[in-house]
Amino acid sequence: MSFTNKVVVVTGAGSGIGAAAALQFAAEGARVVLVDRDEARLRDVRAQCPRHDQELLLLAADIAREDEAHRIIQETVNKFGKLDVLVNCAGIFRMGSVLEGSIMKTFDEVMNVNLRALILLTTLATPHLVESKGNIVNISSVAAVMALGAENAVYSISKAGVEHFTRGAALELGASGVRVNAVRPGPVRTRILENSGTKITCDDWTPLTKIGRISEPQEIADVILYLANDNAKGITGSIFTVDNGIVFH
Repeated sequence: MSFTNKVVVVTGAGSGIGAAAALQFAAEGARVVLVDRDEARLRDVRAQCPRHDQELLLLAADIAREDEAHRIIQETVNKFGKLDVLVNCAGIFRMGSVLEGSIMKTFDEVMNVNLRALILLTTLATPHLVESKGNIVNISSVAAVMALGAENAVYSISKAGVEHFTRGAALELGASGVRVNAVRPGPVRTRILENSGTKITCDDWTPLTKIGRISEPQEIADVILYLANDNAKGITGSIFTVDNGIVFH
């Protein structure tokens, strides 16, 4: 699998699935734009990268801010002249309660990052992807199709939205030669739960999987790269589940 001379934007590239995907794209020859709010984490990922600095672009940006989303796409095209693949990986997990009245604050925060920013970046990237006949890979979650808990509804709503948007965008952009797909991970060893402040850990989900294991970020990155590669040219509007069987629980 080769991405030589392909330009790939990966959001959430400072850790977890995004970092694993960015490193794998770079290893396969891509010129990678790594986007994350945490510049220090981006530098840590760059230190692991096999490519030279001139083949990478690190952008510390908050994708929930409209001006920052514009900057990401513009700086990508300014540096590399094109865009071939957009990987919408950035996401947050927050808990909110209807009974306690905190759900609306959670709704605004989570939807702005997990769904609105994803749709905006897709919109801004589309003219360049049409030109390159590129593709988009969105990161969903098994939360889109199963209830994770009483106070986790907003996260589930955001990921269900990601999947519906993926299908809708695939339907609209197909005639322009742009493919749009999503990966639906189950529990993965990332920082998303730790960053949320919840006491839940990914290991808490192990007994719920059919094969008794938690995925590593690289496993999800492998599927991302498969979908982004030209070998997957017949795949669009699809949701690929990588969850160790948890949705069948």
